[in-house]
Amino acid sequence: MPNRLAQETSPYLQQHAGNPVDWYAWGEEALQAARAQDKPILLSIGYSACHWCHVMAHESFEDAEVAAVMNRNFINIKVDREERPDLDQIYQLAHQMMSQRSGGWPLTMFLTPAQEPFFGGTYFPKTPRYGLPGFPDLLLRVAQFYRSDRAQIARQGEAIRSGFERMQPAGPAHHSGFSRDPIDLARQNLAASFDARYGGFGAAPKFPHPTDLEFCLRHRAASGTQIGASGVHEDAGAGQGAQENDPLKMAIYTLGRMAAGGIYDQLGGGFCRYSVDAYWLIPHFEKMLYDNGPLLERYSDAWALTRDPRFAEVVEETAAWTMREMQSSAGGYYSSLDADSEHEEGKFYVWTPEEVRALLSDDEYAVCAPFYGLTDAANFEGGHWHLHVARGLDEIARTLEKPARECGALLARARAKLFAARERRVRPGRDEKILTSWNALMIAGMARAARVFGRPEWLASARAALEFIRGTLWREKEGPARARLLATCKDGRAQLNAYLDDYAFLLAALIELMQTDFQSRDLEFAEDLAEALLEQFYDPGLGGFFFTSHDHEQLIHRPKPGHDSATPSGNGVAVLALQRLGHITGESRYLDAAERTLQLFYPALAQHPNGYTSLLTALGEMIEPPRVVVLRGPLAQLRQWRQVLGARYLPATLILALPEGNANLSPLLVKPAVPGAVNAWVCQGVTCLPPVDKLEMLLEVLKTGEIG
Repeated sequence: MPNRLAQETSPYLQQHAGNPVDWYAWGEEALQAARAQDKPILLSIGYSACHWCHVMAHESFEDAEVAAVMNRNFINIKVDREERPDLDQIYQLAHQMMSQRSGGWPLTMFLTPAQEPFFGGTYFPKTPRYGLPGFPDLLLRVAQFYRSDRAQIARQGEAIRSGFERMQPAGPAHHSGFSRDPIDLARQNLAASFDARYGGFGAAPKFPHPTDLEFCLRHRAASGTQIGASGVHEDAGAGQGAQENDPLKMAIYTLGRMAAGGIYDQLGGGFCRYSVDAYWLIPHFEKMLYDNGPLLERYSDAWALTRDPRFAEVVEETAAWTMREMQSSAGGYYSSLDADSEHEEGKFYVWTPEEVRALLSDDEYAVCAPFYGLTDAANFEGGHWHLHVARGLDEIARTLEKPARECGALLARARAKLFAARERRVRPGRDEKILTSWNALMIAGMARAARVFGRPEWLASARAALEFIRGTLWREKEGPARARLLATCKDGRAQLNAYLDDYAFLLAALIELMQTDFQSRDLEFAEDLAEALLEQFYDPGLGGFFFTSHDHEQLIHRPKPGHDSATPSGNGVAVLALQRLGHITGESRYLDAAERTLQLFYPALAQHPNGYTSLLTALGEMIEPPRVVVLRGPLAQLRQWRQVLGARYLPATLILALPEGNANLSPLLVKPAVPGAVNAWVCQGVTCLPPVDKLEMLLEVLKTGEIG
């Protein structure tokens, strides 16, 4: 008999609809039941692609005896953290405060009927192991604690609320005190944590952290550092090519190591969420949309800097994977692919040498096996191999005494055969809900890649996703809140108030898209989003943006997140996007809100810049405004200029190519068209150059940075 979750749109909640647990979705019905029955709440937060969520479900939530203990003692609430990041943020923070350890998923929290947490953890096994208590025993102890120690629970609840308040940004500072010191300190800290042998920052597990990589790549624009066409990551064995104190080279080297590792799907394209080891070798096999959109941008940037063909291949393959496996027929992008297939993590992706040999000719196998590490010891459980680039083609060509070009052709044929065979396997599950914020990240990634590589099909993919959001998840209204976004859509049902990330990421994506293919309706949409951000999320008293809107459901905490996580901070992205929109439109309110938000967070940036790289990027553009280049002219010539400029790495330059016929432009964009020629207007802050009518002259201006 299905439980209440059968009525939900979330695939994660629907996965639990057949449990014997009397699950509720988060909402007034569940909270009222807890109050009326005076029962504690068991809050379980996870997501559909999460391996350990599946493990706990199979062990405990599908077990009738465990479910009976849960049903007798608790009001059980199941939450999809991707639909309700507001709840996930609050209770991950609470877990961190109570346990002094980082959280994760599944998150298992015990709350009072007033939603205050009093105990929690992540995964709990059914029987004691891993140093953890068995889940049924834990349930009985927690229930007894709730019945007998209300005073202690009340004191802990007050301490948690006080802790939440202390975690809010404490600023503000005055803008006159802004300097590049936090930016420089963050670079030093990243250098100190850089793994010079394998790339990335810190030890295992290793996450891609595309926001940190963007911050490092931008060092080139700030310092004028140059990098050769070969990049710095050609040595696949030792990592001596990386210079630890050069942020640009740290980023390029890391991107190269990731592309060679098992975190990257060597056959199908796209990146997994993280590597469980320090070598980028064995991933947690789930593939998330939110990683792959920003990584498309980073690899496009890296190719623009180095012209390394491997970076172009990664972009090509990841864009193809996105359109093939992650884009719905309606245009929106799906959320994730599961880590598991046939109840085994990674089963879809791993091989044995015998399986591979049976599919390939002798010549193909002779190249493929050493290239992907099949001649080494098994690197995955059960005597399986997960593919990674173990040796370079040049080395293999020398060993086989064959031309490198021939070896490349043999490898390409082998990859095609392995991919075709893998397509016949049982596929991992796909979470087909469409999230506004994650779609925005992929729209930006596809738009940037389309601009850098001149690929109209990638631009069309980004536009299809944007049109889905505009048509399905954007609601025009009359009254004080004239328009608003919704956060998620599944099976045609759009719902839930959107969050700060939805608005900020979509605004940033529109600015990215306008630089690839300017349409005045995108500028109008961007201004509507900016107005909604200011109306619904901005704190006019202290500055900064709340994660939830002013009319959102009241929860026990309302954060203003500045710290980056797997995705960039909503405040950081909002500040950067509002600044850029302000420079495009001349709207001072956008610039003022961005400045006051930076003032609020500046004390935290100055003291502990680690983890705030999106806000630091915005700080850099506050101190030195981006250049705005407006191109006007005949469409064919505009396309030529845009193609040349798009293939260059110009992170602090906004280039808008305006064809004839665009209406409702801001005064800053209204430039006279000169018949038969392209003219470029270059402005920075309040300083503008005379129009430039030669592409070579414009390239020189952008290269030297001389303006005014």
